[in-house]
Amino acid sequence: MKIKLTITVLILCFVQQLTAQTQEYKRDLKLMGSGFEIIVIADNNKDGEQYIDVAIAEIKRIENIISSWSSTSETSDVNRNAGMKPVKVSDELFNLIDRAINISKLTDGAFDISYASMDKIWKFDGSMSEMPSAEAIKKSVVKVGYQNIILNKEKSTVFLKLKGMKIGFGAIGKGYAADKAKALLQNMGVKAGVINASGDMNTWGVQADEKPWKVGITNPVNKEKVFSWFNLTDDAVVTSGNYEKYVKFNGVTYTHIIDPRTGYPAHGIYSATVFSKSAELSDALATSIFVMGVETGLDFINQLNGVECVIVDENLRLHFSNKLKTKEY
Repeated sequence: MKIKLTITVLILCFVQQLTAQTQEYKRDLKLMGSGFEIIVIADNNKDGEQYIDVAIAEIKRIENIISSWSSTSETSDVNRNAGMKPVKVSDELFNLIDRAINISKLTDGAFDISYASMDKIWKFDGSMSEMPSAEAIKKSVVKVGYQNIILNKEKSTVFLKLKGMKIGFGAIGKGYAADKAKALLQNMGVKAGVINASGDMNTWGVQADEKPWKVGITNPVNKEKVFSWFNLTDDAVVTSGNYEKYVKFNGVTYTHIIDPRTGYPAHGIYSATVFSKSAELSDALATSIFVMGVETGLDFINQLNGVECVIVDENLRLHFSNKLKTKEY
């Protein structure tokens, strides 16, 4: 469904000193196989570095639970036992899967963590010379379907009904990690910061100069051009884009974001940016919008409370949800 892509969100963080005691501390590093940027406001270097270390430890902890690459993770245990038996999992993983299933129901299956079961028949590395057959496409998704993820709340178990079925958190995992790291730092009393998980971003408070954090929606085909600016103080934002991983057949551009219900790649959208209070939710909905298309995606977002979006279509036209306030350049 979604292989995490090049990010079209550009965050402008001006690292400057307000007083001798209040500064922004920043660290860039690789976590969960992607680039992370962690920024915190702290009174001194010791506190700033400690807060960042705490955030990193939390992100690594989450990766150890949800990674499908690690054979020792809870997620891998669930996948190994698909079609055989339920697996008891932690409350944290159980609740994450439960929320994912609820989003699947809300989006009519446009979002589905069982997308990991999909046969990889589409190649976006330039090696494809023709479209897969309709039969092959249909067969590729026979093991996909959130309806076949069976949860037992009393026993805290997860059962994948079909042998060979898998779940994966590529579409929400980094957003979830950003949310959890933010919550942990807030509980420690960190007054402001940004957790930018390769574009799955959550913010709180303001910068050291007391200005809001600022995010720009960039032109998908010209990253030097910013379409619109947005101020963030306690918001999450996620952008998904298709402009680097795609194939083109018969004049139609097909993206690497695949509809888990049909096996066909989405088309018609270059990027989708979703704002909400949760990076996990924004991540899932950004993926869903790609699958739904511009008109259906906008209509869907406009029916949700506390969620807004910006869509850049394949003709580089911008589409805003109803309540989104923008400053266009």
